[in-house]
Amino acid sequence: MPAITVDDLTTLARLGSPGLGDQPRPVLQVSTAPQGHEGEGFPVRRAFAGIDLALLDPFIMMDQMGEVEYAPGEPRGTAWHPHRGFETVTYMIDGVFDHRDSHGGGGSITNGDTQWMTAGSGLLHIETPPEWLVQSGGLFHGIQLWVNLPRSAKMSDPRYQDIRSGEVRLLTTPDAGTLVRVIAGTVDGHAGPGATYTPMSLVHATVEPGARLDLPWDVEHNALVYVLSGQGSVGVEGRPVRTGQTAVLGAGDYLSVSADARQDSRTPALDVVVLGGRPIREALAWAGPFVMNTRAEVMEAYQDFQSGRFGHVPA
Repeated sequence: MPAITVDDLTTLARLGSPGLGDQPRPVLQVSTAPQGHEGEGFPVRRAFAGIDLALLDPFIMMDQMGEVEYAPGEPRGTAWHPHRGFETVTYMIDGVFDHRDSHGGGGSITNGDTQWMTAGSGLLHIETPPEWLVQSGGLFHGIQLWVNLPRSAKMSDPRYQDIRSGEVRLLTTPDAGTLVRVIAGTVDGHAGPGATYTPMSLVHATVEPGARLDLPWDVEHNALVYVLSGQGSVGVEGRPVRTGQTAVLGAGDYLSVSADARQDSRTPALDVVVLGGRPIREALAWAGPFVMNTRAEVMEAYQDFQSGRFGHVPA
C-alpha cells in the first residue's frame, strides 16, 4: 500500500498524548461493507452501508475501490455521469486514475494523490484508467468519498483541488509506531492541504503491528474509522475490526485504534481511514448523482441534466 510514506518515522512531528480529563470516544456501531461493482465493472466495498445517515452527516457515502490486481485489458473506469450538490474526494492509494469534466477540468492522480471535486451547481464527469494501464494491467486501489454541501453552497461554481502526495501533512505517534497522513482538516493543530466547504478532517493512518494510535479529534466533529486492510481494534473497549469494516464512534476528545500484533502476510500493518466533520443538519434529498435538500430540487437537477445545462461531453 504505497500512498506516501517515510523511511524513518522518528523524523516526523509527534501527536500529543491524551491529557488529564480527555475523554475517549466510545464505539457505537461496527458495520461490514458489502461488495459490488461500480461504473464499467471495477470492484468496490460500500463502506457506509447499514449506517444511519444521521450518524454520517456531513458524509453521504464512501467506496473502497479495489484492492485489485488487473490483468492486461481488464482495468475499468466509469462512463460520463453528472453530479450536483456535493463534493467527491478520490484518494488514490495505489495505481493511476485519469479524470475529466465538462468544464475543462481534469488530470491524473497516482500513489497518495487526492482529487477533490466540488460538483456544486453541476457538471459531467468521467474517471478512467490511462490507456497504458489498460494495456499492461496492474494494481488499482483507492477510495471515493462523497461530502455533502450545505444549502448555501449547493449551487456554487464547480472547482477542483489536485492534492499531490507530497503536500499531505505527515505525523507520527509519541512511540513512532503509526504514520498519520492528514489530507484535509486539522488534527492536533496540524493542518492538511485540502480546503473544505464543510468543516471536516480526513486522515489515512498506518498502524504497525502491536502499535496504538490515540488520535486527538475535534469535539464538534463526528468520527468514523474504516479499515482499508489488516485487523485490530477500535476504542478503549477494544472492539475488533478487520478489512472492510467501519466503526462509528460517539462523542469525546480523542479516538483509539490498535493493530493486532499478528497480521497476515498480505497486510503487514493495519491501514485505516479516519474521517469526521461538523454535521450540517439540513433536510436531505438524495437520488443517484444528485444530493439536494428537497425532492423538487432533485427533479430540477434531472431536468437540467437532460436539457444539457451541465455542459457537454468533450470531443
